Amino acid sequence: MPFLAICHDHPGPKSKTIREAKLQEHFAYIETILDRVLVAGPVSDSRPDEFGISLFIYDAEDRDDAEQLLQGDPYFKAGLYGEVQISPFLPAAGRWIGGTVW
Repeated sequence: MPFLAICHDHPGPKSKTIREAKLQEHFAYIETILDRVLVAGPVSDSRPDEFGISLFIYDAEDRDDAEQLLQGDPYFKAGLYGEVQISPFLPAAGRWIGGTVW
């Protein structure tokens, strides 16, 4: 079942430092769980070249499974995120899913 995780960085310059320092570890982790990631990427919260939000859509058994996938991420372990929302997600329409579910 798809679960959407929206993760907002802690405010302040420390977050940018964490993002830069842990980027390669983050990429390496994502590659280890790639079969469980439907889509993921950074979201700009101000300027197009500055990211302060991470978005993940996991293929997870349940909410606990999605939380475990997120908690394994080096960004999460380094304390990058100040606010995290994890919710079930129903992909219902769009080009990525090939149209609609109805």
